[in-house]
Amino acid sequence: MLNYKQLHHFWTAARAGGIVRGAERSGLAPQTVSGQIAALETELGVNLFKRQGRKLALTETGRMVLDYAEEIFRLGSELEEALRSRSAGRAMPFRVGVADVVPKAIAWLLLAPSMDLAEPMRIVCREGKFDALLGELAIHKLDVVLADSPLPPSMDVRGYSHALGTSTIGLYATPTLADALQGSFPACLNGAPLLLPGAEASVRTPLLRWLETERLRPRIVGEFDDSALMRAFAEAGAGLFPSASLVGEQLCRQAGMVHLGDARGVTETYYAISVERRLTHPAVRAISEGAARHQLGGSTAD
Repeated sequence: MLNYKQLHHFWTAARAGGIVRGAERSGLAPQTVSGQIAALETELGVNLFKRQGRKLALTETGRMVLDYAEEIFRLGSELEEALRSRSAGRAMPFRVGVADVVPKAIAWLLLAPSMDLAEPMRIVCREGKFDALLGELAIHKLDVVLADSPLPPSMDVRGYSHALGTSTIGLYATPTLADALQGSFPACLNGAPLLLPGAEASVRTPLLRWLETERLRPRIVGEFDDSALMRAFAEAGAGLFPSASLVGEQLCRQAGMVHLGDARGVTETYYAISVERRLTHPAVRAISEGAARHQLGGSTAD
């Protein structure tokens, strides 16, 4: 079994830039630290350091072991913090990354069950580009990422995509714009000002394909990576816009939008991406179970 005390000495020395500095940080003699690292190398059957002039440098294997050690001791610190928070009655942090293409109303719908747990959670939301959020997930700065697409197979990130639910896509407009459209849906879209999600949104391509199949020619007046900004333009009357039907009633009731109709066959699926194949984090599990209770649930994809 791996000796974590020896691994900790290696981790300290590697981060400090050498055995002498590592020993100073540990308050031990350099010979003690050197002996612990030598014992670890013997146990693992590899060399972790190599001579580079008068200094020691990590071998390629040493760099790999350091990456794992960083994760091991970071998780240990998180465990200590979680236990201290629990004993002190403080809320545990739940760190969520929300891809900027996910509508805010959908994010709330999915995250709401995590706010009702018996054990208090302090939700910390980060919004950003999907790739950047996955990078933070990979180094455990986030507990989960909410996105409109699964983990790309081309990305070197160890993670799992848990499908939460799928929604049809409707087209919405302000009452003034809706009254100005000519004809019935979907023919009324011809010549109408249309706001589109940006290239990273998974719904963009099927929506454009639907317009092409239906031989519709709206005027594309804006493209938005941020779903909230697209909605703000739509509410100002700049154009009609696509949105998940799951929150269509809310759009009509709270924002005064008019539902023109649905883009037949166009859907959007939402995913919780985590580093766990089986969900164990209580808040992430609550999100998945909440989606299933509201008939939004899907299957898990590796």
